[in-house]
Amino acid sequence: MTLQRRSLALDWERLLRVAILSAADNPVLRKAVSRFGMRLGAGRFVAGETLDEFVAVALDLNRRGLKVAAGLLGEGTKQATDALRAAAEYEDVLTRISGERLQATIALKLTHLGLGIDEELSYRNVETLSRRAASVGNFVRIDMEESRFVDATFDTYTRLRSAGHDSVGTVLQAYLYRSAADLRGLIPMKPNLRIVKGAYLEPASRAYPKKSDVDRNYARLMEVSLTEGGFTAIATHDADLIDRALDLIRRKSVGADAYEFQMLYGVSPQLQATLVAQGHPLRIAVPFGTQWYAYLMRRLAERPANLLFFLRALWPS
Repeated sequence: MTLQRRSLALDWERLLRVAILSAADNPVLRKAVSRFGMRLGAGRFVAGETLDEFVAVALDLNRRGLKVAAGLLGEGTKQATDALRAAAEYEDVLTRISGERLQATIALKLTHLGLGIDEELSYRNVETLSRRAASVGNFVRIDMEESRFVDATFDTYTRLRSAGHDSVGTVLQAYLYRSAADLRGLIPMKPNLRIVKGAYLEPASRAYPKKSDVDRNYARLMEVSLTEGGFTAIATHDADLIDRALDLIRRKSVGADAYEFQMLYGVSPQLQATLVAQGHPLRIAVPFGTQWYAYLMRRLAERPANLLFFLRALWPS
């Protein structure tokens, strides 16, 4: 492929990604897709709408040697009662994980627990869940959201750690310019960090617009975290970055208790099987719940192949 054709292809993918992420906020499209999407293809990326459906998927993954990160879908809660309800549902998830003896942790968004309403409300909710998780030998991952919530998310994480809650971790997004400095600030507390590329629509003033720059920053963050940090969750389906991680783990003799790979449910199953066969720890992010539309849009935006899969399900031959 010539440089000109490659540039055009990248521009087209970028425009497509912007269009899909913008559609995530379209209420008309949300209603239409939410009505039919689960049975027409969304089930590839979402375990289902109920806790029972999640448990069935998690049990199957555990039998195949894969750990799980449970994600109750939802974000941008508008009412305090809804935030409290979400926290109670997550307590139910922790109870069920313990009862079923699943190899599973939980991952949550602070805006689901009320961050957009009141930072103190979301802190109380996640602090309650952190205490509950610790009591049953589990762990809470605080997901990262749009850049406007990054400071509040890190404030919550550091506050929890300062209060003695060690069974909690958070996320770094490689597409944000600020992430290298954020990592340096977190290193002294030996954090448990998941490193991702980033899936939200951000302006060039805050995030690298080019994939190559994001990849380079990801590699830098990964190396610092693996060699100087606490625990590193390498969350990517990018084969080149995975190869770099494997090389670094081998050269630096990083123990299996200091890292794991993380991937998304329904994406790159062969790559997942290969890593497990090689003896590397791997956790699959398994989302479930009725509020799956925004999550699906981000998965479709990440790779054109995901969008083509979904469109083929909508118009079967």
